[in-house]
Amino acid sequence: MASKQHPPHGGQAKKATASGWIGSALEYYDFFIYATAASLIFPQIFFPSADPTVAIIASLATYGVGYVARPIGAFVLGHWGDTHGRKKVLILCMFLMGISTMAVGLLPTYQQVGWLAPALLVLLRLIQGFAVAGEISGASSMILEHAPFGRRGFFSSFTLQGVQAGQILAAAVFLPIARFMDPADFNVWGWRIPFLLSFFVIVAGYIIRKEVDETPAFASEGRKGDVPKAPVLEAIRHHWPDMLRVIAMSLMNVIPVVTSIFGAAYAVQPGYGIGFHKDVYLWIPVLGNIVAVLVIPFVGNLSDKIGRRPCMIVGSLGAGLMSYGYLYAISIHSEALAIVMSLLMWGMVYQGYNAVFPSFYPELFPTRTRVSAMAISQNIGTALTAMLPAIFATISPPGSTDIPVTIGSLALFITAIAAFACWTARETFRVPMHELGNPKATPVAESEYNASREQAVMAARMAKRGA
Repeated sequence: MASKQHPPHGGQAKKATASGWIGSALEYYDFFIYATAASLIFPQIFFPSADPTVAIIASLATYGVGYVARPIGAFVLGHWGDTHGRKKVLILCMFLMGISTMAVGLLPTYQQVGWLAPALLVLLRLIQGFAVAGEISGASSMILEHAPFGRRGFFSSFTLQGVQAGQILAAAVFLPIARFMDPADFNVWGWRIPFLLSFFVIVAGYIIRKEVDETPAFASEGRKGDVPKAPVLEAIRHHWPDMLRVIAMSLMNVIPVVTSIFGAAYAVQPGYGIGFHKDVYLWIPVLGNIVAVLVIPFVGNLSDKIGRRPCMIVGSLGAGLMSYGYLYAISIHSEALAIVMSLLMWGMVYQGYNAVFPSFYPELFPTRTRVSAMAISQNIGTALTAMLPAIFATISPPGSTDIPVTIGSLALFITAIAAFACWTARETFRVPMHELGNPKATPVAESEYNASREQAVMAARMAKRGA
């Protein structure tokens, strides 16, 4: 019989995990096709082309605008998720993201309508950022609250595995277009194809997410009448120290910025003179994310054995150090070395952080305010990194000779802040679901925890054999 401490973990755990994985993949496909286009094509078609440096900085700034909108979306969508349920907020996020992404594919260019083009681009990027703000917190909370005790890290890691899969899909859609299409046609209409394909994202996302039940933890709060009327205020009032920690830890978004945003501009934009071909460079995030998809469940499972904090601290500092090598590989025009460094930094080491935060962040907060607290603090943290691509391009503009040292040092400093915040946080992997969010909660004994883990693993194996 399932206890309060060890909740049921039948088919709904797998269904919730599959929903979180697929939904995150589809939604982040939308988000990252914009990131890819902002580095590779938008400087030429949405901004004045007379000064390449200005065009690059302006295009990367529109990428950052999406992160600026995320704290606003976090307040609204976090409130919705804690008052109306995890399922409803995830469906809403999907519709907002899909429609705004399709609209980008229909925009006129700067040559056609002048400054109206980048203005509309910024508006749609704001909507994208608003929509994505509720995705990871909602999906992570849904999976965590369905997962068996002792396996929360493993199951929750699939949220980020879906995100990485979405990034693979985003780059992979651009690859054949950039490789086989005439450059003139690509600049005129070819780049629009990935954005218009978001129609299928809307349809597929709705079909998948409407089939998942609401989580037992949220349903229990509703039956007891404990759903808060103002979860945002309650989260800030009672859990601000942990929210500050999550803000600091979320600065780890600097690594994706270095890898796939500034790194892409550095490698392919003519002003920097590196000369990586666009379709060749697109393989760097694709291969890195393929490795990440394989590594993430392993790291999530490891965090269920040794704890969340060790994985996150090592991943943060390790990825920061390796950013030097990645940028150096680009600076010496070595595509092969850049790919290897991407596989190591982004595909492997960074996943020590990336695979674990979907369980660690929501475990710091109680069910009543979980989505709000995580969404707000995580999105404020990522918003603080929003303008890093433009700042990096300003500090190290085309013609700079010390980019690996300058940008690598900034990246390491930021990841050190994230690691320190994690070190100050309490460990959560052995805290029962009903005591999550309580700073004074007593973790279960290691022997009892290991027994719960073994029971959950055996149940999963038996279910797999039965299937």
